Amino acid sequence: MINYILQVILFQVLFLAIYDFFLSKETFFTKNRWYLISTPIVSFILPFIKIPTFQKAVPKEFIIYLPEIVLSPEKVIQDVFQETSLYQSINYVHLLFWFGFSLFLILFLIKLFKITNLIRKSEVVKKANHTLVLIPNQTKAFSFFNFIFLGKEIPISQQTQIIAHELVHSNQKHSLDLLFFEFLKIMMWFNPMIFIYQKRITLIHEYISDEVAAKSETKEIYINNLLSNFFQVENIAFVNQFYKKTLIKKRIIMMKKKQSKKMNQLKYLLLIPVLASMLFYTSCVSNDSTKESEIELLKVENQQLRDSLSVKNKQLEISSKLARYKRDTKNNISPDGSVSFMIIDKAPTFPGCEPGDKACFSKMVQKHFIKNFNSELPNTLGLESGKKRVFIGFRIDKEGNVVDVDSRAPHPDIKEEVIRVMNMLPKVAPGEQDGKTVGVKYSIPFTIVIE
Repeated sequence: MINYILQVILFQVLFLAIYDFFLSKETFFTKNRWYLISTPIVSFILPFIKIPTFQKAVPKEFIIYLPEIVLSPEKVIQDVFQETSLYQSINYVHLLFWFGFSLFLILFLIKLFKITNLIRKSEVVKKANHTLVLIPNQTKAFSFFNFIFLGKEIPISQQTQIIAHELVHSNQKHSLDLLFFEFLKIMMWFNPMIFIYQKRITLIHEYISDEVAAKSETKEIYINNLLSNFFQVENIAFVNQFYKKTLIKKRIIMMKKKQSKKMNQLKYLLLIPVLASMLFYTSCVSNDSTKESEIELLKVENQQLRDSLSVKNKQLEISSKLARYKRDTKNNISPDGSVSFMIIDKAPTFPGCEPGDKACFSKMVQKHFIKNFNSELPNTLGLESGKKRVFIGFRIDKEGNVVDVDSRAPHPDIKEEVIRVMNMLPKVAPGEQDGKTVGVKYSIPFTIVIE
């Protein structure tokens, strides 16, 4: 999921960069409006699109999550699945997400309540195509769908222009755009791009309304009236406001700007190479849901191995299950075109193990690690007592070499020792899929018990 979110944010950054640098200065207001509405949606969809042609251009790799290694000072492997693993522990990231979600949802409901409360307490005048809400003792002016809110303190001479401006917002359903981004803010409150999108679409709405409303009088008069007005601003993100001081200068500059040449619309073609690049990227990135299912399957298998009185018999049971899994999923390839490691034709084989024996591979890696890791080192680094988590990643390339060893550890010396030990792994027989050797990534959680 984290990879998916990062991809969405990255795509939105690129879309906004194109808008700011190439499109925002043009007078194609309606096209820019649809650009700002559609590109966030596209950014959510793109990570799910996998083009097989692009996938073939990049070597396929598989990833296997090995059981956790727990190392005490006596170098004894403990039964790790009785302990709370990374995936079973309290997920503070999820808690933070739901806290932010709840907070922004509450803020949205409060703003919605403020609007409904204004309608309920104020004088309402129904017209043919809109409803006026006259707010006593106020100089506010804004609209929400067909409701146009006017402070009674606004001079009557200025109300006609304000209503004409807000009617454009109402007729073109600009409130739907703002509500769309408001919902995105609730779902992705941590994504700053959504807030930037909402600011951009708000400005586009004002450009569109100014363009239409200014036709009823000369632009000079319209601009002078705009400059002479000074209203209170309702701090609600999903309403269209006639007067917002931060936007006045930009609105005036755009009204004075000459109509953009039709040829400038070719700038929208910049989206073609950008979208192609995004599709190439997403086609070459594995789907998180596939990884998560692989992790869950592996956890189940290891739990079965732990409970078994006879590892050999349990391995036979797992082999039978995998055979059924391969048969059932033979025609059920994941959306990204990849194949789960659970149905890989032949996993990498550790020296001395049966070809493709994952359990033996895991056992031999554990033995290698326990034999070669300096278990006294953690106790000499001044770390607090207790369990310390380390994460190890490495890759078996198509030649069977151990490469790209990396680690996250609570101390640089431990990280260096882990990398040293993993680089000592012997060359193995590479994995195979469809008769071709493939790269395989491995990830091992590792716990050190400090006394």
